[in-house]
Amino acid sequence: MYILGISCFYHDAAACIVKDGEIIAAAQEERFTRIKQDSSFPENAIKYCLHQAGCKVADLDYVSFYDKPYLKFDRILETYISFAPRGINSFMQAIPLWLKEKIWIPNLIKNKLGYQGKIIFPEHHESHAASAFYPSPFQEAAFLTVDGVGEWATASFGTGIGNKIKIDYELHFPHSLGLFYSAITYYTGFKVNSGEYKIMGLAPYGSPIYVDKMKKHLIDIKDDGSLWMNMDYFNYCTGLTMTNEKFHKLFGGPPRVPETLLTQKEMDMARSVQEITEEIMIKMARHVKKMTGMKNLCLAGGVALNCVANGKLLKEKIFEKIWIQPAAGDAGGALGAALFTWHQYLNKPRVNKEESDSQKGSFLGPDYKDQEIKEFLETHKIPYHKVDKKEELIEQATDYIINEKVVGWFNGRMEFGPRALGARSIIGDARSSRMQGIMNLKIKFRESFRPFAPSVLNEYKEEWFDIDVESPYMLLVADIVKYKQKPMSEAEIKLWGIDKLNVVRSDVPAITHVDYSARLQTIHKETNPMYHALITRFYEKTGCPVIINTSFNVRGEPIVCSPIDAYKCFMRTHIDYLVMGNFILSKENQPEFVDEINWKEKFKLD
Repeated sequence: MYILGISCFYHDAAACIVKDGEIIAAAQEERFTRIKQDSSFPENAIKYCLHQAGCKVADLDYVSFYDKPYLKFDRILETYISFAPRGINSFMQAIPLWLKEKIWIPNLIKNKLGYQGKIIFPEHHESHAASAFYPSPFQEAAFLTVDGVGEWATASFGTGIGNKIKIDYELHFPHSLGLFYSAITYYTGFKVNSGEYKIMGLAPYGSPIYVDKMKKHLIDIKDDGSLWMNMDYFNYCTGLTMTNEKFHKLFGGPPRVPETLLTQKEMDMARSVQEITEEIMIKMARHVKKMTGMKNLCLAGGVALNCVANGKLLKEKIFEKIWIQPAAGDAGGALGAALFTWHQYLNKPRVNKEESDSQKGSFLGPDYKDQEIKEFLETHKIPYHKVDKKEELIEQATDYIINEKVVGWFNGRMEFGPRALGARSIIGDARSSRMQGIMNLKIKFRESFRPFAPSVLNEYKEEWFDIDVESPYMLLVADIVKYKQKPMSEAEIKLWGIDKLNVVRSDVPAITHVDYSARLQTIHKETNPMYHALITRFYEKTGCPVIINTSFNVRGEPIVCSPIDAYKCFMRTHIDYLVMGNFILSKENQPEFVDEINWKEKFKLD
């Protein structure tokens, strides 16, 4: 039995296909269209999923859409009516899109796919809950889903037992932790629905001086983690912005203009909203534990991508074990919708093993065989060196990293979700004090304050990081262990803001954030044997089982999917070597590359 899951029309459209309850393939539409967070109907992702499963549309038994469009439309209409006549401009922009396309999802699916079968519509937070519980290794668990907004719900919790999930309680729009975080994202000059992780990275540079003001005027937090937001300060119910003039007056001026100089104010705003988020998530978790009595917790929804809050939640030890959906945002709704149909709607049993999840390392996207890569290289007359033996390839790539070269690593099936996990990654030497600056400015074309994540062999994680659980999906933050840290001098401690960036804080400075933390990924031989072999060889040569892992893309573009995407990114940046399958490309051997994008102009680079 084949079930196709679909999410689209808000942000981060995606598709997933499940065969007899097994996740066969899943991918975001952005990877194929090259449009960051593409929200359009995921035709390309669907085409890929069908191809990977070896089936046609006619073979599909069910299609499942990740939310209920009519219920969402009801919320939008009711919100505009309750605030009328405010919001008329926003109303005139939103309603035609709904009347033309968004509300007609059943017809759209049938027409786009040529599909005549049954379509299932779980609620948005049911899809999140299904994506959290069903792939998890737990037979019983509580779940907590927190995001911006679905239909009406902005957070929910309940239980999963066997093959059934049940939502017990919900928090409703407009009161939303996700939208509160997005409002601060907007005010500090970053893009909503994509810049939130920048706020998380900026927070350690600031002080939480705005927490009291936020709690006094903007948000009332209850003991159970529920919250009430004062809508006098927010504009997202009826306007085209997140905050309004009253908000701007409260914090001493208008929102920061994007791409302008960051000030201490933005750093302090980031730190303040991050601390409030952590407080709410911990209170929510305690309440969920109290109400459900479960020993395990599953997380999903966009807020579950806040790995700093996840790390703090883990340290509280409220639950014995926590599992977080790697595609926790709306993309993961496609996966959740498909699994919801199989287990909840069709009442099919789960066969998960207690010792591992069923997400397959989240390597659910396309892969490219050596023959396909070779055809691409030779068609475009691209110089390359083919390495026949895996050991030789690993040896060469390891030496590049040791010699402080930056390597594009393109191997196996592409990751599903926002994190690069060792299939579409840019990698480098975490021991290098130069590498963070090189990668941020010359390769990623992004803000200098942004930290890089480490990949560490799972066997050695506790020797380097203050963590005793696996983190395969890069969704937990932990501190560097004390004996690997380097103390700061009095002068370094007094440094202001971004000036803290260049202080060497540990034996692996390139992945150590200014608060001695790191968003780590533990590497497992079972799910990614080539990447594990690479880091193992690096460890054998250096005594360090940690390398830098950042996503294979530049700012503003999706992670690369195909060989041509990888080659373009390689040539547009200062990446030294590109390893694709068994092929190695050296930058110095490449012909002149004529690029259609002026990157210096695009990102205002010197």
